[in-house]
Amino acid sequence: MKKILFLLLFLTQTFWAQSVFEQGNEQYRKGNYQEAVTAYERIVKDKKESCDLYYNLANSYYKLNQIAPAIYYYEKALMISPNDKDIQNNLKFAKNRTIDDIKEVQKVGFEKIVRDFTGLFHVNSWGYIAVFLAFLFLIFFMGYYFSQTTLLKRIFFIGMFFIPFLMLVAIGAAIMEQNVHQSERPAIVFEEVVSVKNEPRNNATESFMLHEGTKVMVIETLDNWKKIQLADETEGWILASAIKELK
Repeated sequence: MKKILFLLLFLTQTFWAQSVFEQGNEQYRKGNYQEAVTAYERIVKDKKESCDLYYNLANSYYKLNQIAPAIYYYEKALMISPNDKDIQNNLKFAKNRTIDDIKEVQKVGFEKIVRDFTGLFHVNSWGYIAVFLAFLFLIFFMGYYFSQTTLLKRIFFIGMFFIPFLMLVAIGAAIMEQNVHQSERPAIVFEEVVSVKNEPRNNATESFMLHEGTKVMVIETLDNWKKIQLADETEGWILASAIKELK
């Protein structure tokens, strides 16, 4: 009985979310962007998420010239679908409207090579690749077992040794991407202008200023302060209320 009630509740919430989502889409098509935001935010507050929901919500905020929430939801959408070109392009347009121009420090050497390689695909994509390779290994094993000619047996035999190596590479890349994903705490500045301090207290010396829409990495939390790092590796303390974490 409990399972049936749970299923009914799930279906009801799903249909409700889809209905509200369509209402938001209709308001967006009519140019009623604030009404679209209201509809989409209702779904977000109900703890539902999808790439399309975040993308449409970001577009609505962008139309309203609210850059910080637009960037925030583009980033949320990109976390679900990291290779989506439309999201990437719209995020670039939104970032072009931010004030802070922070140059990213490029990694060099072996670390850069490894990160560039593992970053080619999302952690889920690496998982799919590993599963595909496992399936391919099974095919090669069957091919080797049932082959009638020496040439085919050699080909399948070599493949049976080469494919496990590729599987280990894919699994290793997935683990590395997962570790990076879990360790990173990206956030977006929501205050129009905010002071970043050299210590976590109000009367501390100001290190620099940040403006809305800037992306930062949270590396430490202390009371109502968060220690952040910028793409150029500059660090400082900012009030927790001035930023909104993506995870």
